[in-house]
Amino acid sequence: MHGEYKVPGGKLVVVDLDVVGGALRNVRVAGDFFLEPDEAILAIDAALEGAPANTDTAGLTARIDAALPASTVMLGLTSEGVAVAVRRALAQATEWSDYDWQLIHEAPQSPALHMALDEVITAEVAAGHRPPTLRVWEWASPAVIIGSFQSLRNEVDPAGAERHGVTVVRRISGGGAMFVEPGNTITYSLSVPDALVSGLSFADSYAYLDDWVLEALGDMGIKAWYQPLNDIATDIGKIAGAAQKRIVGPGGGPGAVLHHVTMSYDIDADKMLDVLRIGKEKMSDKGTRSAKKRVDPLRRQTGLAREAVIDNMIDSFRRRHGLTQGTVTADELAAAEELVRIKFGTPEWTARVP
Repeated sequence: MHGEYKVPGGKLVVVDLDVVGGALRNVRVAGDFFLEPDEAILAIDAALEGAPANTDTAGLTARIDAALPASTVMLGLTSEGVAVAVRRALAQATEWSDYDWQLIHEAPQSPALHMALDEVITAEVAAGHRPPTLRVWEWASPAVIIGSFQSLRNEVDPAGAERHGVTVVRRISGGGAMFVEPGNTITYSLSVPDALVSGLSFADSYAYLDDWVLEALGDMGIKAWYQPLNDIATDIGKIAGAAQKRIVGPGGGPGAVLHHVTMSYDIDADKMLDVLRIGKEKMSDKGTRSAKKRVDPLRRQTGLAREAVIDNMIDSFRRRHGLTQGTVTADELAAAEELVRIKFGTPEWTARVP
């Protein structure tokens, strides 16, 4: 069995192993990390040898930590990262390079249609009808997108939304409310087979699916990092928030994961505060006194036009994982438009948590 895991902000860990009699055997850990002293790699292999194959990530991590020499120094590597690679090997997880990735980047769409397209495209990936897909959104109008479980009245000021012509829609994933405006926001979705995140916890899957964009931002001179559970941050402030939804495949078979991210290229903070009801608890949780300081625009950090940031992100993904141009099919568009009619465009769905 073979498993790989890119440690968030670190290096690649590769594990090869067998399972004999319910235990790990012939374990070999490798990768492009740095590790001292040299014999520490043998200690890691020995710690994993003979471990029950059903040992969870925490248990495997503890075995490794207990076996490492006191003088061990890890760079680009963690004991947990090795444990995750083992779990991915046991789960027979796939890798980014196992897929032919497709890009969808089309004309602006309404907020409700974007919500529907996320559901339809991810369901198509789950059914095996389309390849894993990176979809970059273009917004036709300003919007607030609330999480699947958020209270509409607690998150949005209806008078402020009406005053600024802001549409309110509810997505299928959890998480917090996002304020978006055409030209000021960069949003993308990844619709991927669930095999890509096999062996990862929910929390680890966020970091794993965000890693490519951290590298893309690094290519543009921005040192960014994943901030649990679902933020992307820099030392100046938060720049993005992510959310996920798992979709079961046909007949309960292998499914797919929807992972979407909204990044602030620029932001009208006064307008955002007039539309969103941002509570004191949320601000204190983020360690800031002012809601205006919670999000820092990419425009200021990159000095690049929004289109250039998007092009650089797409090019970065293409270099790392391959990417061919695709499109929303006529059938997918029709299915999404029907979902807008019966679900995403209805008051019942938008206010399902009043």
